Amino acid sequence: MQMIEIAQLPGRYAPPPVKVGDKSIDEESIAREMQYHPAASADEAKLAAARALVVRELLRQRAVELGLLSADSRDESEHDAAIATLLEQELDVPEPEEEACRRFFDAEPERFSAPTRIAVRHILLAAAPDDAEARDAQYRLGETLLEELAAIPERFTEFAMRHSACPSKSEGGELGWLAQGQTVAELDRALQHLPEGLHDRPLASRYGWHLVSIDAREGGQRLPFEQVAERVRHTLREQATRRALRHYLLALEEEIGVEGVELDDDAAGSLMQ
Repeated sequence: MQMIEIAQLPGRYAPPPVKVGDKSIDEESIAREMQYHPAASADEAKLAAARALVVRELLRQRAVELGLLSADSRDESEHDAAIATLLEQELDVPEPEEEACRRFFDAEPERFSAPTRIAVRHILLAAAPDDAEARDAQYRLGETLLEELAAIPERFTEFAMRHSACPSKSEGGELGWLAQGQTVAELDRALQHLPEGLHDRPLASRYGWHLVSIDAREGGQRLPFEQVAERVRHTLREQATRRALRHYLLALEEEIGVEGVELDDDAAGSLMQ
């Protein structure tokens, strides 16, 4: 995402005054808005909040100009209603055509596929991330157990009950059917790409080493277009609305004038959320 250009003085953050036309947006308003714009730093949140208020003020002034809102109105619900009416009147968002929907569907097979689930068993050999000695010892134990399991796979339940530090040990290491995102991130990433069967190396996570068996995999099949057609249309409609709104806001910025904040290519983002 393109970042906003900001002015800085040596040694401290010094944002320029923010104005839309002849209307100033004060620091207190920006500070109140920041809670709705979580970011990696306070400065980034402040800039996002300022941008969101600029977008709202541009639309408010345009609504006043068209007689959709009284210039002295302080009622937030009136503002929201006027802005909704304004956008309905002024944005031209064509309905996606069937051909465009099918092209998008063909270009995004993963987006329109049934979610993959995998049946997983594991043995957790616990070791803290900062305990190098324990992690090394547990890795070597994992290699030994995997060698034995390669020869006698039926011992997986026995080894899980004897060695695993996971509560699933009482179930022989069974984790059941897992969809993406249902286990610790570093293990989850690896599981998505493993073939069925016993994996031949211990897998690392923040909790230690995992000996993993993928017992079955299902899903991932592409859904028929007819089943997801409305989702496709909704996605394309949202994309078209975002583009139209971005162009509209940039035109308003040029016409009304904005100081202190530059609207970037994602100017419509805060409004679409």
